[in-house]
Amino acid sequence: MTSVERRNWLDRIRDKPGGRIAVKISVTVLGVAVIIVGAFLIPLPGPGWLIVLAGLAILAIEFHWARRLLEYARRQLDRWTAWVKRQHLGVRFLIGAVGLVFIWAVVWASVKYSLGVDLWHEARAWLGG
Repeated sequence: MTSVERRNWLDRIRDKPGGRIAVKISVTVLGVAVIIVGAFLIPLPGPGWLIVLAGLAILAIEFHWARRLLEYARRQLDRWTAWVKRQHLGVRFLIGAVGLVFIWAVVWASVKYSLGVDLWHEARAWLGG
């Protein structure tokens, strides 16, 4: 295999006239768009932070600062995970319970203010008869 064949497709695009700027603009637009979508999804149950990190990974293709920020985020996530694993089962349960309460509150607020339905009131009415 020759050295030309080993180069990746981004390098081949970058070598063409205007290719470097085209790759930089494309990566920037796509990465920022993915981060914006993820940011809107952060307060909702689901993969908001994962989508933000995916956008950051896209930006890391072209930007050194994004690679450093992505590595920092990975280190912090690893530290958090290791800390949680070292905790007593009761602390882990409390962390999970707080997470579930937060998710419930976000779902309740989303349904109440977007659809006008108070889930708490509806659940109490359904349980009461």
